[in-house]
Amino acid sequence: MTFKICGMRDPENIRALEATGLVDWMGFIFYGKSPRFVGSEPPAYLPACPKVGVFVNPTVDYVRTMVPRFGLRLVQLHGNESPEFCKEVSEQVPDVCVIKAFSISSEADLEKALEYESVVDGFLFDTPTPGYGGSGKNFDWKLIEGYHGHIPFLLSGGIGPDSLDALSKFSHPLWYGIDLNSCFETAPAMKDVEALKEFLLAVREKLGLVADVR
Repeated sequence: MTFKICGMRDPENIRALEATGLVDWMGFIFYGKSPRFVGSEPPAYLPACPKVGVFVNPTVDYVRTMVPRFGLRLVQLHGNESPEFCKEVSEQVPDVCVIKAFSISSEADLEKALEYESVVDGFLFDTPTPGYGGSGKNFDWKLIEGYHGHIPFLLSGGIGPDSLDALSKFSHPLWYGIDLNSCFETAPAMKDVEALKEFLLAVREKLGLVADVR
């Protein structure tokens, strides 16, 4: 199970979260309208774990510039990017995995995701919002029972301290991780490290996972 913490920006907050030893990936948002926009230059400290760049309808050139600058290992496309665009990123930006995010409100949304299977490495299933990015709210995870694709996915959308029971009951053979963000913030891009540590330990216990706690 992969645990991704998204919307990071503050160097000391990044360092403190990394020190827990419980985070697999950290995400950095490259969307100027987001309150968690990381900017065009890296924070003074970047974690050693794989870094995910979250983009919304970018140009390939922008992605290609940010990947080496921030040392990104994964590119998450969170806008209206087409399969052709995703393929272009995969082919023109070396040494990254591509994740395509989808807002899920019906099984038709899952069917749309299938159009991307040959051009991405993973999906992220999130809650529908009027704009782009997270809502801090859950969607109906039962909808994912209708996902019969072959690409693994991250579960996102309003996962917070009260989500433990729901996560322990959720199951899908292609579910490989969860994405956490606003439900663990004291301010945009500032994570409550102790709350996250407590939650991640509890999730690991619920799912029967071993934690490498520092």
